[in-house]
Amino acid sequence: MKYGEKEIRKFDISAAENFWPNPHKKNYTINIELPEFMCLCPRSGYPDFATIHISYVPHKKVIELKAIKLYINSFMHRYISHENSANEIYDTLFRKLKPRAMKLTADFNPRGNVHTVIEIDSKKI
Repeated sequence: MKYGEKEIRKFDISAAENFWPNPHKKNYTINIELPEFMCLCPRSGYPDFATIHISYVPHKKVIELKAIKLYINSFMHRYISHENSANEIYDTLFRKLKPRAMKLTADFNPRGNVHTVIEIDSKKI
């Protein structure tokens, strides 16, 4: 196993070093685009690809960018549905960051003539 594979497989999103203090009191938005999301279909095992868009207004913490990259890459060997992967990412980040607001959009590439977009927005929940 190569060093990148080891790092992805042992990665723990809950580790304290993945989140940094936010020294700013004002509201501002952090937009993150992750265009290489991959997971495996729980039924067929075929790969599913998506672009994940995360937009959040931080409160006391921000996520370190390498940490979000490794977290997203940790899904590549998992059998998980579109809906479950989007909800798991949102719930995990929302729980750890406790942002003022957060929106996640998972835009899955079409497969079998179906295009799925999942949107979770704290302002609408």
